[in-house]
Amino acid sequence: MPTPEWFSQLIERELSPWAHLAESQLAQLFRHYELLFRWNERMNLTTVKPGEEAVIRHYCESLFFAIHLPSAETSISILDVGSGPGFPGVPLAILEPEWRVTLVESHQRKAVFLRESTRSLKNVWVRAERMQKLDIRADWVVARAVDPAEVIENSVRLATRIGLMLGEDDFSLINRNSRIAWEEPVRLPWGDRRLCVYGTVCVPRET
Repeated sequence: MPTPEWFSQLIERELSPWAHLAESQLAQLFRHYELLFRWNERMNLTTVKPGEEAVIRHYCESLFFAIHLPSAETSISILDVGSGPGFPGVPLAILEPEWRVTLVESHQRKAVFLRESTRSLKNVWVRAERMQKLDIRADWVVARAVDPAEVIENSVRLATRIGLMLGEDDFSLINRNSRIAWEEPVRLPWGDRRLCVYGTVCVPRET
């Protein structure tokens, strides 16, 4: 099924200052979008209605987050904790096929959806467990709509870098945390006072 023109044009328009996606990438994004709302009729994956708002909130914002991820390496490993229906992890994996993305989701039915919706993505893996139980490490831990304090609590064990999508007020509560050296936040351009924040995990020195 060809990618609808409205979907491609919307993403191209909203992201044009920062990136241009190939037709194959747009097709992969639309396949996920189509499955998301088909499955959403039977289970609660998102409360956002299908259409422009969903494309911007889920896909454009996740792609914007990926574009601004401060990594000089072409191949990195990423844990998307509390991935839910796959954000920001699925758009990250589609944008950068060399990145190795593990979607971590403890809700079993959501994990089933993640496996089904990423079958064609060779750089994506799904772990149906809580981040507190993970026994792997990665270069990055990323999260959206997950308690940032909980992500930080586990970040020392899981990765060397951390990236979050969150509101300004939530960031004000964590930006003095001594475990993370935060870079200057990047504001999401679609309002609602939301940010992309990236930091380096500071491992305490042994005394």
